[in-house]
Amino acid sequence: MAQESPPHGPAHPSAEHHHEGHGPPVSRRWATLALLCMAQFLLIVDVTVINVALPAVGDALDLSAGQLTWAVTAYTLCFGSLLLLGGRAGDHFGHKRTFLAGLLIFTAASLMSGLADSGGTLIAARAAQGVGAALLSPAAMAIITFMFDGPERHRALGIWAAIGGSGAAFGVLLGGLLTTSLGWEWIFFINIPIGAVVFLCVAVLLNEREAPHLGHHQKSPKGVDPVGALTMIAAPGLLIYGLVQARDHGFGSAAVLLPLLGAVVCAGAFIATERSVRVPLVRLSVLTRRNLVGGSLVMLSASGVLISLFFLCSLYLQHVLGLSAMRTGLVFLPVAIAITLGAHVGSQVIGKIGWRPAAITGFALAAVGGLLLARAGNSGSAWTQVLPGFLVAAVGLGLGFVCATTSAMTDVPHQDMGLTSGLVNTFHELGSALGVAIMAAVAGASLETGGSAVPPASGFSRAFVACAVISLITAAAASLLLPRGRPDPSQGPVFAH
Repeated sequence: MAQESPPHGPAHPSAEHHHEGHGPPVSRRWATLALLCMAQFLLIVDVTVINVALPAVGDALDLSAGQLTWAVTAYTLCFGSLLLLGGRAGDHFGHKRTFLAGLLIFTAASLMSGLADSGGTLIAARAAQGVGAALLSPAAMAIITFMFDGPERHRALGIWAAIGGSGAAFGVLLGGLLTTSLGWEWIFFINIPIGAVVFLCVAVLLNEREAPHLGHHQKSPKGVDPVGALTMIAAPGLLIYGLVQARDHGFGSAAVLLPLLGAVVCAGAFIATERSVRVPLVRLSVLTRRNLVGGSLVMLSASGVLISLFFLCSLYLQHVLGLSAMRTGLVFLPVAIAITLGAHVGSQVIGKIGWRPAAITGFALAAVGGLLLARAGNSGSAWTQVLPGFLVAAVGLGLGFVCATTSAMTDVPHQDMGLTSGLVNTFHELGSALGVAIMAAVAGASLETGGSAVPPASGFSRAFVACAVISLITAAAASLLLPRGRPDPSQGPVFAH
């Protein structure tokens, strides 16, 4: 998936911190890395773990289809929209402080989520989880790049990269296991003891006197650009709200058009703000790079289609085909493995055939998978009606993630590596939020979870076809926007999220 680097802040600190003994000792550096990776693992798991538990959550809290959508999107919306602000906060207040603050918010919000007795409480708690994640993730990555240098850094980044795929795979299995055995609340409660242990250990192990650059930057000229951050989260938030409303009111109603118009106004306000402030959250000149635009749009689509498929298939398998949460998690496990396989194959294929052919192939596979899933009916087997199409789509989207990350990071000046990486990650999380909102509007009444009646499968079929159409449009766009040729092997590996 998307590359994780600090959205702001040095990506390659001087090696003297290590060679002169100012950094933590070797054993403590690796122990700290394990703790940081565990925290990141929790963030990734929470993107997918709720998908398997959605029907149980919906039944327990009597959630409407719109509230079900927000239960998924509130987390990824706040996570993605505030990532750049989180990176800037780490630069301004210190990476250790920002990491601990983010972990504390995330853990407390996990407790709130598990204790939620209404849809509104759950959605608010999920949004708070996203805020914590946006502070934690870039701060953790910045700490890693400061602590390690040379070959050690490559090893550390390789371990960090593995967290993405394993977290997604573990999330779907954990969601089914916990929901079936202990109840849906435990998909959130499981974060509390782990978060507490990581918090205490990092607070003790990471000594700012040994690594003062992890503390407050007393002479840093950078601010936090709160207006830019506010408009950056308001624009996609209003867009998602309008899409959720469209399911009940239709796209021509004022309840839909007004928030969509508000999203456009907020996007314009964001651009105006970034042009006028002394230290913008995003330098708009960076967004003129074709490679970044193409890679970011591919990332937006790939994450949107993938998380939408998890969302749709979970509800279809449990409410239409009658599978338990545990069996649903088992169906999803090979899909998560297929994503990792697709990313691995993609990293090899791109170097041989180039970005454009690889992306076209990946999204063509995703379209085929969507069309296979569109055969879904009101009866049948998960292993024949769902798994084949989902596996094909997963391999293609895994390839798409690698195309997105490597193309966006191509020919980026050193001083813009952190910002570019942050933008790619932002599009990854926002794609997840927007994709679920769009597909929920397309699926319509099929997402209703109340009562004992089996929802119609026709809405799911329409949504799967919509995923296929988006994949084909992305394949066409990738053929124009992604860079020609192949990656330069001399640039070294680009780590996947």
